[in-house]
Amino acid sequence: VEAAREAGKKFESMFLSQMLGHMFAGIQTDPNFGGGHGETMFRSMMVDQYAQKMTSAGGLGIADAVTREILKTQGA
Repeated sequence: VEAAREAGKKFESMFLSQMLGHMFAGIQTDPNFGGGHGETMFRSMMVDQYAQKMTSAGGLGIADAVTREILKTQGA
């Protein structure tokens, strides 16, 4: 049961990361206070952390649905 719950949380975190990544892709940075190669490199890590925090705070409920489906498929 715990492994299914963890898989559900990881799935939701990946989903949110993809969604946030697309959202942040259109945001231009102020050249005086950001931008450049460093921001490009670290933005994906920042988005992943946002997604993990959102998931741990309750997320969208996707983790619960995925966990239920995993358990139903396993017959538990």
